[in-house]
Amino acid sequence: MAGRARANGEGSIYPYRNGFAAYVWVTKPDGNRTRKYVYGKSRESVHEKWVELQRRAKSGPVAAKMQTLGGYVSYWLAEVIEPNLSPATWATYDYVARRYLVPGLGKKRLDRLLARDVQMWLNEVGRTCQCCAQGKDARRAPTRRKCCAVGHCCRDLPSPTTIDHVRRVLRAALSQAVLDGYASSNAAMSVRLPTIRTRKRKAWTSEEARRFLESARADNDRLYAAYVLVLVLGLRKGEVLGLGWDDVDLHAGEVTIDWQIQRVGKVRGIERRRTKTVSSDATLPLPPICVAALKDHHKAQAAAKAEAGPAWHDNGLVITTRFGTPIEPRNFLRFWDRRCEQAGVRRITVHDARRTCGSLLADLDVHPRVAMQILRHANFKITMEIYTQVTDQQTRDALKRLGESLG
Repeated sequence: MAGRARANGEGSIYPYRNGFAAYVWVTKPDGNRTRKYVYGKSRESVHEKWVELQRRAKSGPVAAKMQTLGGYVSYWLAEVIEPNLSPATWATYDYVARRYLVPGLGKKRLDRLLARDVQMWLNEVGRTCQCCAQGKDARRAPTRRKCCAVGHCCRDLPSPTTIDHVRRVLRAALSQAVLDGYASSNAAMSVRLPTIRTRKRKAWTSEEARRFLESARADNDRLYAAYVLVLVLGLRKGEVLGLGWDDVDLHAGEVTIDWQIQRVGKVRGIERRRTKTVSSDATLPLPPICVAALKDHHKAQAAAKAEAGPAWHDNGLVITTRFGTPIEPRNFLRFWDRRCEQAGVRRITVHDARRTCGSLLADLDVHPRVAMQILRHANFKITMEIYTQVTDQQTRDALKRLGESLG
């Protein structure tokens, strides 16, 4: 009995060397048509591959030549991530690729990478000292080697958060590989990892925030205005360091947030760029304490510019070094920690300080609707939950006097 006639483009199965081969006409990612071959020892095994290849050919483009994960990740970083995402995101993905993905799975073919391979590899990464694996101690000068390079493993195991981040980068790369036709499925999608316990975010009370600001004000800290903007407006570190005078309207009492400062690796250095998302952009009203702090800071910056003379770098930024250059984000964190110690308050991060913002606005008698705009809350009920917290009246009065004293 005659077999079913093959439709145009289905290809064929035929004897080849010590087994069998088959081909299917496929459309490559560049839009051209070509034959793609599969091989096996038996007709049955080749038939299964042939059927699967036909299914892939019907569902979308198929790469005619298979790539390794390492080769594809290099393309993905250069042509997909770097032109389209932020420099900091590219730098992070590049670091994960160089330190983890390429050394561990770089030689694996994309079409043969299985979820089991990714699961076993991630489990092994979690059990491996990264100081040994990445040669961290070995890269130190011989006189400074102290652990893995001299036979005393420091057991520098990656945290669950790091493992999860590695998986997310791999998953993003493989998702693009599926779209490009180099893989039929994303092998990182079904990988299971331990549950990550999120750290409970800290926040200051209004009293602690007042002590912090009063300490900076009393010492004539040149970053006092930055601290006020972080605590009262809830600005992020990059947003306050990237703020320009062109974005500040002291007469109208408004500030526009759409720039940020970021460090992008050792080579590219500090860059000023647009904020990451449109939702991060906003024109915020300035409470009186912010207006007073910025006016005071503007005068101090003019004096610093006159003192620096030709050494001054006029880049239009509000928060700068003594010579007008952008402040290194890590240095800002060091200044913040030092001020916490000098003020005698609990040490919290700049990002955690954003959580204090709502309480301060309430204590400064900022109208809830204005606070909602500053906090960028989508629901007014969230703002009111913060405003219902009662603060000591002496603290409220002291905060108001602090703002008034600048004027």
